[in-house]
Amino acid sequence: MDPSSDSRSKVMNGDAGYVLEDVPHLSDYIAGIPTYPNPLQSNPAYSVVKQYFVNMDDTVAQTIVVHKNSRRGTHFRRAGPRQRVYFESDEVHACIVTCGGLCPGVNTVIRELVCGLYHMYGVSKVLGVEGGCKGFYSRDYINLTPKVVNNIHKRGGTVLGTSRGGYDTKKIVDSIEDRGVNQVYIIGGDGAQKAAGLVCEEVRRRGLKVVVAGIPKTIDNDIPVIDKSFGFDTAVEEAQRAIKAAHVEAESFDNGIGVVKLIGRHSGFIAMYATLSSRDVDCCLIPESPFFLEGKGGFFEYIKKRLQENGHMVIVIAEGAAEGLIPQDHKTRNQLKGLESKEFGLWISQRIKDHFAAEDMMPINLKFIDPTYMIRAVPGNASDNIFCTLLAHSAIHGAMAGYSGFTVGPVNGKHAYIPFNRVSGGRKKVVITDRMWARLLSSTNQPSFAGARDVEAKNEEGPSTPLHDGENLRGVTGTNGVATVL
Repeated sequence: MDPSSDSRSKVMNGDAGYVLEDVPHLSDYIAGIPTYPNPLQSNPAYSVVKQYFVNMDDTVAQTIVVHKNSRRGTHFRRAGPRQRVYFESDEVHACIVTCGGLCPGVNTVIRELVCGLYHMYGVSKVLGVEGGCKGFYSRDYINLTPKVVNNIHKRGGTVLGTSRGGYDTKKIVDSIEDRGVNQVYIIGGDGAQKAAGLVCEEVRRRGLKVVVAGIPKTIDNDIPVIDKSFGFDTAVEEAQRAIKAAHVEAESFDNGIGVVKLIGRHSGFIAMYATLSSRDVDCCLIPESPFFLEGKGGFFEYIKKRLQENGHMVIVIAEGAAEGLIPQDHKTRNQLKGLESKEFGLWISQRIKDHFAAEDMMPINLKFIDPTYMIRAVPGNASDNIFCTLLAHSAIHGAMAGYSGFTVGPVNGKHAYIPFNRVSGGRKKVVITDRMWARLLSSTNQPSFAGARDVEAKNEEGPSTPLHDGENLRGVTGTNGVATVL
């Protein structure tokens, strides 16, 4: 393969349309850097594992469903331990920071980073940065040991504390350099991954032997490229409690309506999966799916129909569902202008009340439930705890192998090292032309509300995504940025 002219992006091209989007490495800018045998070779826990080390040429394909004549497409470097590492165990001085909002599983990631460094690689110097990025230069670091973090996975939130903002590249790298830190693990969403990329660039500019690794964190599951982000499974499971409560309230009253507002400012994954897993939901509104309120085929008409059929109904609304609402009058349009996403659930609940109050023949009893902070403040469940362990270990293996400027995550079921710019350059969206959304419509029996023409009008400024049959869908992206037609 021949590397492209852009050495910073490290894009490499091969035969049959093969493209490797590689990540930076210490050897890119430090000449003659020595390597050492991986300590895992003598670790008794791994002595019985066959073919434990990842082949240096192993990559993970971004798209695996292809035609027989398709190009091989984009690949990422496979995550995992290498036979040679670029740090000696007693040389490593690592630090961990958490940024952004809360998410189930953050403490598990912290614990597994600390324990993985200690038990797999014999690293004894691991520090925690308190209070997010500003903690690098405004607070003292704290020592983290397996004993200190032993039980933190049983708690929600983050033991290190977190914040938004407070980012200053120069001050952060000054602190890293002054304290002798050479491995930085940043747990955060797209903003934190973008900030981590800037830290990586500054480290490289100064010629420091420092690696920067990211663990992507968002409860919304809207980070591009990766299959899933940690905390999502727990959020969906926890949302069931709110939906069950709404169902109990709704079916206990004549014309009872339970409205549950779930997290999802820009993407409706939590609302969609919580709806599918519940089977008690009659309607799900998400940002990606256009709908309108009044008139034939509208949301209010559907509510009336369901109440007449069942006597009650449950509605799940993603907090950003206002993006999907097609205003039909100036009053609604003006109300939406000053409305924050977190207020949309209350706003639409009031619109439902006002609409049916005008219909003397159908009084309703509506209950609104907002479990936002209950969902994000809980500890990770069993599935997420295992997932967090894999993410943490993959990040450690990459850092020890000298890779930097990467975030780690599953791509088509295999963990890979992904350049920061690929996960901080947009959001993953629910594909409403995919079978998963069709399953939801089948489960709830709700209409699509807006026809194909309305969908196109709603997304007329969106990019066109080529499909295999040569057609185009506007404003639609799949899990890996590619439209999925099933």
